[in-house]
Amino acid sequence: MRALASLAVLTALAPLAPAADKLTFEDRVELTRGLMAEYGTVKVLLPRSKKPLEFNSDSTYDKKAWSQIARESGPAARNGDTIEITKLTIESDRLILEINGGLKGGRKWYSGVQIQGPMGGNTPIGNGDSNAPGGTSIAILFHKPLEPIKASDVKKILAPIVDFEKHTVTEIYADTLPPEVKKAIADKRVLEGMTRDQVIMAMGRPVYKSREPKDGMEIEDWVYGAAPGKITFVSFDGDKVIKVKVEYAGLGTQVNDPGKL
Repeated sequence: MRALASLAVLTALAPLAPAADKLTFEDRVELTRGLMAEYGTVKVLLPRSKKPLEFNSDSTYDKKAWSQIARESGPAARNGDTIEITKLTIESDRLILEINGGLKGGRKWYSGVQIQGPMGGNTPIGNGDSNAPGGTSIAILFHKPLEPIKASDVKKILAPIVDFEKHTVTEIYADTLPPEVKKAIADKRVLEGMTRDQVIMAMGRPVYKSREPKDGMEIEDWVYGAAPGKITFVSFDGDKVIKVKVEYAGLGTQVNDPGKL
């Protein structure tokens, strides 16, 4: 994608008409390289629009106007969708960002195809591809001749509608967890009630697994650590932890309360 972005630099750097912006050649290069082919997560509904959606450089926009456009043309992206900047046009008093190929763009044929990940979740095979339903464009209006500005500043301007911070799937998932579970994961501890994925986030993959029926349940034990030293036993009933036991090999010490680990 970066190769395609480089090919678009010449278009974005084309000479402007008299009384145009104050950007230098280097400013234009930085903007183009820093914005082209960048991915972000949408925080509001983005309408499909024949004309670029107007967004002011003070991070304000006409929400009613955007809602009306969405009712007429439908959404290009909804809250939580991933979008890509596919083209940047630098004009005398504005930056125009094409999103997902513009009005005629959208998702690729393989966008909905997923494979099962190592922690049981599904991952799209189009790893960096946008998952938004369509495309549109946004015009950032400065209402005066452009002055030197960095790509990072443009991302801050767009912060109310697009999050350009890069988060891993694990980080995004962790943000949805209850505080006590997040703390346990950060402390590398296991709590009763955790799921298998949460245990892996906290402790990694076990060195040993065993499974046996007990009291009408199919109990699976995961073992962490090895002698001599600390050994943690985590027992699952289905996907939930039902017991955590810690022993210290050779010392005869056992702790059943994971909160004391």
